[in-house]
Amino acid sequence: MKRIRIKKQLNRSHTGNFLVLLMLVVVGCFMGLPLYYNIIQSFKPVEERFIFPPRFYVVNPTGANYSQLFTLVSDLTVPFSRYLFNSVFVSIVSTGIGVMIGAMAAYPFAKKKFPGKNMLWRLIMLTLLFSGGVTALPAYIVKAKLGLINTYWVLILPSLASTLHMFLLRQFMLQIPDSLLDAAKLDGANDFRIFYNVVLPNVKPAFMTVVVLSFQNVWNNGSAGVIFREDLKLLPTALSQITAGGIARSGASAAAAVLLMIPPIVAFVLNQSKMLQTMAHSGIKD
Repeated sequence: MKRIRIKKQLNRSHTGNFLVLLMLVVVGCFMGLPLYYNIIQSFKPVEERFIFPPRFYVVNPTGANYSQLFTLVSDLTVPFSRYLFNSVFVSIVSTGIGVMIGAMAAYPFAKKKFPGKNMLWRLIMLTLLFSGGVTALPAYIVKAKLGLINTYWVLILPSLASTLHMFLLRQFMLQIPDSLLDAAKLDGANDFRIFYNVVLPNVKPAFMTVVVLSFQNVWNNGSAGVIFREDLKLLPTALSQITAGGIARSGASAAAAVLLMIPPIVAFVLNQSKMLQTMAHSGIKD
């Protein structure tokens, strides 16, 4: 009779699991500390806000900072709803168009063969090395020459081409088996139908991740330096102008920062599982 040997699977010990969990909790608390501190600051009265060393708790919490912010907003010549509309409109349009452009640009780099593909992709990746400050002056000159200053387009167009979004989508598209695309071609599907009916449904986690990142980036960006008309300014710029009043408005400034953080946090919480799945797959293939 043949003897069958069953290999014992190695598992982490309970102590190892506890240490890993403890490390993750410590790192998570450290990363969440700035968010917690900002929220605490928004509820501190002025006499507690400038104590040194700073306290990470509130002795006498107050909602006066938020009421002051709402009072300042109500005194504006341009309605607050206008600033909110500008931010929502620019964020939705930029995110919707930009994500689709990124997905359509990533598809040929992931699943097509054409001359100079690798060299062109390396050139695109080189753009990740340049920060926004390096290209700020030439970008402003281009925007001014095109007549985009003081229009919504000056905020929308620059956000439509994102190298990071292309990278994430391309890396996820590489995981799709070529046999699946070949089967769709045998069924008579053209490239556009394959892209919309086969590729996009299979890269939904990466697609939603890019949506969240794009929305967060556009929402947090102000319109200072390119928008001078008050009725076209975005909400972050308007709130920064309102709360730029020194110590007297520091509490309102903290309250404004907390309110601006809510939409990106909500977007992340609703899509965190898809974002984690994307990050786990984004570096498997090159």
